[in-house]
Amino acid sequence: MPSLDPELKKAIVRMPAGEKDKLLLRLITKDPLLTERLQFELLEGSATTVERREAIKQFINRTATLKQDSPGWVMMDMRTASGYITRHVKVTKDKYGDVELSLYLLNTFYDHHMDLLRQYTSRSDKAAQYIAKRTEQLLKKLVKLDPDYFIEFESDVNRLLARVHNSCAAYYARHWNVPQSWST
Repeated sequence: MPSLDPELKKAIVRMPAGEKDKLLLRLITKDPLLTERLQFELLEGSATTVERREAIKQFINRTATLKQDSPGWVMMDMRTASGYITRHVKVTKDKYGDVELSLYLLNTFYDHHMDLLRQYTSRSDKAAQYIAKRTEQLLKKLVKLDPDYFIEFESDVNRLLARVHNSCAAYYARHWNVPQSWST
């Protein structure tokens, strides 16, 4: 992002308040993510964080229960749901929710599609890579949280790790040194 010319900065600061407000409002509407973030921070005051998480969990459940016929389609659905999680984190800065929702996403898709994700084949390669990488990223984010939260995630993380190491993602999990178990 290019920086503003110092003279332009000074000129903007000297603008009348009403003119600056109009300009600011016009600029904000051009960025939907910024608009949503301001809505969350200024109007909702983080009171809706849990509701937003629940809405994403419902979306994950609906998406995971779709009948898929290949690991590729499962991965595409996971990526779509992951996009919702990413947007949630950009809007709310909810690091706990990022870990919780990512863990929920992976475990829920394993719950509904283990038959497609069990065995490594050429058709499951991309999904295997995606799952192993997501798991690796999840673990990196998890250790950055306050250790008091670890107990809440321990059983779900270990369930996920067992699934990852006993499914199509096992090769990539070993390659990226994803542990087979995790403890607090």
